[in-house]
Formats: sequence, structure tokens, C-alpha cells
Amino acid sequence: MLLPWGLVNSSDALQGYRLSAGDKVRIAVFGEDDLTVTNQVSARGTISFPLIGELKVADLTPGDLEDLVASRLRGPYLVDPRVSVSIEEYRQFFVMGQVNRPGSYAYLPGLTVRKAVSIAGGYTERASRSKIFVVSEGDSRQERKVSQDDPLGPGDTIIVKESFF
Repeated sequence: MLLPWGLVNSSDALQGYRLSAGDKVRIAVFGEDDLTVTNQVSARGTISFPLIGELKVADLTPGDLEDLVASRLRGPYLVDPRVSVSIEEYRQFFVMGQVNRPGSYAYLPGLTVRKAVSIAGGYTERASRSKIFVVSEGDSRQERKVSQDDPLGPGDTIIVKESFF
């Protein structure tokens, strides 16, 4: 769903979002303040949670993680745990090639190629505005051609090629 000013509703754009290294998640158990934690997913794809220990969370959706935590707490620790998971901070996206400040940047829902290039300081004089590619995590490094208004996801790498004329 499009929102005013051309922003994309984050629940639509990130539906089915899968956790990965670098994401920061908040896990809350209703009525159990000691079991509310915020953790960053490690490079190994894990987080640590009280009473349960280390959990493999890479490639889980936030809903999957809610179910996992609830099932591990149910029985030995709590009768009927109500768990909620929210993403506090998405993993970074990357911009390389013919931009003024290539590098990694904090992802925000509703991000497009145009906005990402702007965050990276805009195009250099040699940049080709028609030769922009994105490599998404999990796409085995396959570049796909994109337009200025295409949406981006956390962990995506934007590559702005050089124009020869």
C-alpha cells in the first residue's frame, strides 16, 4: 500500500521478512519484564535469550521467532507465554560504484534506489543512471537491473555502474 509522499507501507514491503545477521530484535513476554530483551542477530545467525540460551534465528520470520520462544518457555517456565517480536533496527544496505560516498547505511522501510543513492551522496559525474543493479541477500550474488523507484530490502547491495559517454 502506498502512503502519502510515496512511502511504501512497511508491513507490505517487508511481509515475510526473514531475520539475518545484523538485525536488532526486541522480544517481549507479556507480564514477564525480566524476559524482555533486545538483541542483535550475530554473524552466526543466533541470539541469546534468558532461560533458553542461544537460539538460531537466521531465516526465521518475526512470527516464527515468536512461536519458537513461546514453545521453549511453555511448560518448564511458563504456562501460556504470550510473546511478541519486533524489529528495532534492520541490517544495513550497501551502495557501491559511482556514488559520492559508497558504503553501508542504516536501512529504513520504504527505501528505494533513488533514496539510497541520495543517502550515499548522489551520483558522481561518471555515473550511469540507466546501469544500476542490485544484489539481494540469498540471490547467490546475481545482479538484477533496477530503476530509480524500485524498492530495496535490508542487506541489499546497490551497484551504480560507470557511464562511458
